[in-house]
Amino acid sequence: MMSEPNLNLTRQHMEQLEFVVAQDLFINESGAYADVFLPATSWAEKDGTFTNTDRRVQRVRQAISPRGFARPDWQIICDLAQRLEKRLGRKNSAYWQYQHPSEVLSEMSRGVPDYAGVRYDRIDNVGLQTPVIDENHPGTPFLFSERFPRGRGKFHPLEYSPSAEVPDEDYPLILTTGRVLEHWHGGTLTRHSWLDDLHPEALVDINPEDAKRLGILHGQAVRVTSRRGSIVLRAKVTEKSTRGVVFIPFFFAEAAANELTIDVLDPLAKIPEYKACAVRVCPAEESELRLPEARQVRGRY
Repeated sequence: MMSEPNLNLTRQHMEQLEFVVAQDLFINESGAYADVFLPATSWAEKDGTFTNTDRRVQRVRQAISPRGFARPDWQIICDLAQRLEKRLGRKNSAYWQYQHPSEVLSEMSRGVPDYAGVRYDRIDNVGLQTPVIDENHPGTPFLFSERFPRGRGKFHPLEYSPSAEVPDEDYPLILTTGRVLEHWHGGTLTRHSWLDDLHPEALVDINPEDAKRLGILHGQAVRVTSRRGSIVLRAKVTEKSTRGVVFIPFFFAEAAANELTIDVLDPLAKIPEYKACAVRVCPAEESELRLPEARQVRGRY
């Protein structure tokens, strides 16, 4: 309910679901629709491993006890799986009987060739980069150091496809969405941390020439409208945005950029067209700005 395009349509689908289970640290905008909420632990409350985009498998060590009824993800999944198996009559099943996350890694090592040589004792101090083909293999810091599996590259000609929605007289600007340094995805974690103090409010970046033409001042409340929805937020007049283009980050539930975006998919990649849709911007009243509940509770306004 934050990262999907055209949230009005997404909301209709969510409301039609018969049963929803959410497993998370916080009850976010999607979790608000849950019939059952399973509280999970944060990275600081559990043991385990993670693999980053450098293919490095590293240890996670529990630093503090879980808060409240929160449990590690693997325990929640195992508990749920065991109960389902009992309902199916498999009372003596040998599956989902882990006692520690190291056993999960051992199963990964047996089932995934790239992890065959990854063991807890081997990553106690320094992680290993996959593929690790056996327990004596040192890991693979560089891929394709000796050969490329399909030559040095393969090029395909493509035909240019214009955006599904282009500016016109009613919606003369292009909206593009994205991230800022301080926040991540739907803001489920970062907006519950003090990172929110560094970027606490939704802003729309607009070029100075566009702002002058529309009679918009820096810091002024504005309404951004597309064919799918409308949000109110403050204007940030900046040359970071080119003429004819406005930018809104998509972390802020009180001014969700994806209320505006179009749910058309790229014909090949099937990715929503988050980066281009037609909008208009006009001045709004200060009273129309929505304040996020978390910040009201914290007393920052």
